[in-house]
Amino acid sequence: MRLFRPGFLTRILYPGAVFRVKTNGKVLYLTFDDGPDPATTPVIETILEKYSIRALFFCSGEAAEKHHGLIKLLISKGHLIGNHGYNHLSGWDTSTEEYLRETEKAAEFTSGFLFRPPYGRITPLQFAKLRHRYKIVFWDLMPYDFDMGFGKKESLRVLDRLIRPGSVIVLHDRRGSNSVSIVEEFIISAQARGFRFGDPEDMRS
Repeated sequence: MRLFRPGFLTRILYPGAVFRVKTNGKVLYLTFDDGPDPATTPVIETILEKYSIRALFFCSGEAAEKHHGLIKLLISKGHLIGNHGYNHLSGWDTSTEEYLRETEKAAEFTSGFLFRPPYGRITPLQFAKLRHRYKIVFWDLMPYDFDMGFGKKESLRVLDRLIRPGSVIVLHDRRGSNSVSIVEEFIISAQARGFRFGDPEDMRS
């Protein structure tokens, strides 16, 4: 079963986390997980630059360490970098001590201020430990761009149907994702409907 939005209980379990940004306008926020990747990051960045959009990239510590030049590229273009763990571990299957070590290791190459739990799976104790240092960002809408069994058309249909003011949208910056092939079409469609894309700094407040 695919859940395009986090459930109500998830929002209750993680107080203070970002799922959606409070706004009075038709503003959306783009985020990208799992990069950087030499095959996808430059393509995504070029599309974002074409439409003057800044995004928040939640990067794997391992990938960021390996492709530090891509991190520098994203920062130079005005994007924010977030921490997505070093080895993309699920918090549900990882001890709190190891999870914290993984996060801190990733911080050396990504961010010590913004964090998104890999898979969105984090225990309440892990969350409580990390929230004192990090703004923890989940999402309001996931179109399953990483699921090749779902497909590009279905991902675009989900985005078109479910975006709403303040939506934090998660796409994936890696090979095996449809993000490269859908992001420009989505931007054009959203803007045609009167939406604009907000400053990712809004997610830090």
